[in-house]
Amino acid sequence: MSTSLLSSKAPQYLRLHLADAIGPVMLGRLIKHFGTVDAILGASMGALMEVEGIGERRARSVFEARTDAAVERELAKAAAAGVRIICWEDPDYPPQLRHCSDPPVCLYVRGTLTPEDAVAIAVVGSRKCSRYGYEQAQRFGALLAGAGFTVVSGLARGVDGYAHEGALSAGGRTVAVLGSGVDVIYPPEHKDLAEKVTARGAILSEDPLGSPPSTESFPRRNRIIAGMCLGVLVVEANKRSGALITARLASEYNREVFAIPGRVDTATAFGPNDLIRKGAAKLVACLDDILDELGAVGKTMGRPAGAPDAPGGLFGGGVAAALSPSERTILDTLADEEVYVDEIVARCGFATAQTISCLTTLQLKGAVVALPGNRFVRRRE
Repeated sequence: MSTSLLSSKAPQYLRLHLADAIGPVMLGRLIKHFGTVDAILGASMGALMEVEGIGERRARSVFEARTDAAVERELAKAAAAGVRIICWEDPDYPPQLRHCSDPPVCLYVRGTLTPEDAVAIAVVGSRKCSRYGYEQAQRFGALLAGAGFTVVSGLARGVDGYAHEGALSAGGRTVAVLGSGVDVIYPPEHKDLAEKVTARGAILSEDPLGSPPSTESFPRRNRIIAGMCLGVLVVEANKRSGALITARLASEYNREVFAIPGRVDTATAFGPNDLIRKGAAKLVACLDDILDELGAVGKTMGRPAGAPDAPGGLFGGGVAAALSPSERTILDTLADEEVYVDEIVARCGFATAQTISCLTTLQLKGAVVALPGNRFVRRRE
């Protein structure tokens, strides 16, 4: 059996991972009962039946998971897809995740995991986010990555994708956790983004290769996102958003939960606003709101050029020095009143495309606030 994509312990775990109906909770019971994965695979049917809640079907599934055939088939797929398979005992298994109550038995990895990924923040939210939502997802993806955090999300449409893009724009690391096999990118229009994430971090999944996305797989995916991070930032989420599942799981795992407030008359603002109202999440307006909550870890993380120190002190932390001449010109034309893009173009004399590009950068640096209807305003000092 080829082991180039597996550590010495991973084949045994992979056998159990591929066994029918043996999930992380049941594996935890098996290990508690038998002590080691080798002992599990060497147990008789009678001994397996003594495990709490296993039942005959699952006991037989474990009993029959002793041949190399299923592992060989999965390894052949992994080799073709450039995927590595890691287990609980591997050193690059995400350390935060290992200590959860229901960690994945195995993880499929495209790209690389590094020790620095232990200092991660998840950014999650609505697939149908507003313009405000995607701006904040990009902004905080960039700010967190620039400060040295690995940005974790789910590669979904909306907030997830924009958070990955923000992290990439800052030259930072980002990890995408899928609700499908890592060789089945969903949504399909994020294939290019997936390749960029792989180059700057990793794509992960516990689902076997070739697994399509399903309704059941996304909540499982969300627990991985919550479990491998120090905290979860909810950008936008309606009442039924999976982002709220991620926030709840983060709380259960004793992770920090953060939320960006939204307009009270917007459906996608319900989730973060409700979390804040119930005291289940800390209101976040700037990077420092996250750093302060993380205690010693937050104090040791660097700040990207232009990151605000507080909502009212944006221009005291080096923002002015970080602006290009074009950005400074545009910022100087803005005051406290709202200004349409066309008026900014007229005032500055720049091309429309250049103006929009500069405004986007100014938003990421926290100097400008975008409003509905292509209006912008300078954030008050």
